[in-house]
Amino acid sequence: MNLSDFKPGEGTELPEEEKSVSVRTQTRRVALQALYQWQVNHSETLDIIKQFSEEGRLVDTDVALFQEIVNEVTNHATDLDELYAPFLDRAVARIDPVEKNIMRMGVFELQNKLEIPYRVVINESVELAKRFGAEDSHKYINGILDKAAEGLRSLEKTQTD
Repeated sequence: MNLSDFKPGEGTELPEEEKSVSVRTQTRRVALQALYQWQVNHSETLDIIKQFSEEGRLVDTDVALFQEIVNEVTNHATDLDELYAPFLDRAVARIDPVEKNIMRMGVFELQNKLEIPYRVVINESVELAKRFGAEDSHKYINGILDKAAEGLRSLEKTQTD
């Protein structure tokens, strides 16, 4: 049977084989989805956390980290935006909600999670962008967060570069 023998809507969907990811990676993925819901629907964070918990979306995640990311990013979104805004080529308001929340999460971790190497924070953000963002957004986010890391992790960056 040839590929040309199939018509649209026929056949079954082939699920993507995905390698297993770390608990922290899964936590960041779910946190990004919660932040997107918060930004687009203007939902209360407590309601989103409750909903995600009731739907079983927090299974295989670090619930404490999920709650911390969601609460801190929503409570300090404007402050986080100010940390990466100087490196943008457009106004923060013009950044896509997915990419904006990835950068917020990234600068939050760069600023507050010093136990996580800056390269890991940037890599995790890039991977989120590859999975959830626009086609080449990962390159943009990589550049912005790398510049933000120069100010937020200057000592660590100079020691490793």
